[in-house]
Amino acid sequence: MNEWNIQSRAHACEACSQPFADKQPYRTILSDDGKELRRSDICEPCAQNAGDARSRNGFISQWNGVYEAPPAQPIEAIQKENAESVLRKLITQNDPRYAPAAYILAVMLERKRILKVKEQLHRDGQRIFIYEQPKTGDIFTIADPNLHLSQLEQVQHDVAQLLEHGLNPPASAAETPAPADEQNSVPPLEAAPPAETAAPTN
Repeated sequence: MNEWNIQSRAHACEACSQPFADKQPYRTILSDDGKELRRSDICEPCAQNAGDARSRNGFISQWNGVYEAPPAQPIEAIQKENAESVLRKLITQNDPRYAPAAYILAVMLERKRILKVKEQLHRDGQRIFIYEQPKTGDIFTIADPNLHLSQLEQVQHDVAQLLEHGLNPPASAAETPAPADEQNSVPPLEAAPPAETAAPTN
């Protein structure tokens, strides 16, 4: 199973293929097909007609959401990196070197209430956190890298560099401390799990 990835919210019901309308309630069902975690977004009528999702093979969790139509994308100048955009890029690259930084960024975003923990799993002795970005409905799968206290300082330094310079810093960036700001500052962390796992809505 891919230990960290992003699964975007669907724009149409998986069961009936009808596009979701803005502000329409829908249900997300998370299941394990044996190779990876899979999300299914279905409208409420289809969810009710399908019966109890918990009887499905591989069922893990389910919760309700409200679809928000994506806004028109404005034409913008180069945008400064923020914690969420860096996390998305790290997950897209899927480079194991960045697993500790991705985990710390997810914890930061959870503390800022930008991401919410929807489920916590254990696979092969490793914890896997399922986060949701409520505004977009995207699901982030993040593995706990089991950081030791002796590793935290270096990982926090790496995260600060990523927030300031992105994934391809200039040659001098590695020597220059990254200034902290209110949005992107890296808080002191302990080798502990994110605050509290949210109970899924059944």
